[in-house]
Amino acid sequence: MLPTGIDVLDRKLSGGIPAGSVVAITAPPASQSELLLYELTASRVTLYLSTQRSAEAVQDAIDRTPARTGNATVRRIDADAPLDHVNRLIRALPEGSNLIVDPVDVLEREGVSRYQHFMNTLQTAMVNTGSLAFLHGLDGRAVPDNRDVTAYMADAVFELETRVSGEAIENRLAVPKFRGSSALDETIKLSLEERVEIDTSRDIA
Repeated sequence: MLPTGIDVLDRKLSGGIPAGSVVAITAPPASQSELLLYELTASRVTLYLSTQRSAEAVQDAIDRTPARTGNATVRRIDADAPLDHVNRLIRALPEGSNLIVDPVDVLEREGVSRYQHFMNTLQTAMVNTGSLAFLHGLDGRAVPDNRDVTAYMADAVFELETRVSGEAIENRLAVPKFRGSSALDETIKLSLEERVEIDTSRDIA
């Protein structure tokens, strides 16, 4: 097991995630899901691939995060032939590292055969290097057609739900799929403010 570096998750996941795994993290665009990604960089060497924001914007956000983070290498993925660009970078991934793709939506809009080939290549690379890949998918108004492919081929699926009720904001993380371990039978109520923590406040009525 490789620890994620997020204590809340590592406790719930019996220590972390099996080396070689691909994890899909889905969340609403207006949520604080990026905090999860930033904290993942603290656990090991991380290659952070941004498909929409500039590398400078991502690096600045990581640097300003109050939570514990690491020294991630941030790269902006070319809009032209994004799968080719990602594949080239994956081939140079060091042993025992993290790969974060944020968001994966741009890649999911490629043709289904090409995307399936990418996912198989990614899984092989993770196994060969004993690394972890985190694919951040946005559950917004325009979810790509290949999102089902991502969820099916991923070894684990983390689903973040953000609900607003009156003055309260509630974040719940579900782990409905976890190959090589046990999926969680209940959601985790999270506080996503300065860092990822268990939310001990009362549930929204």
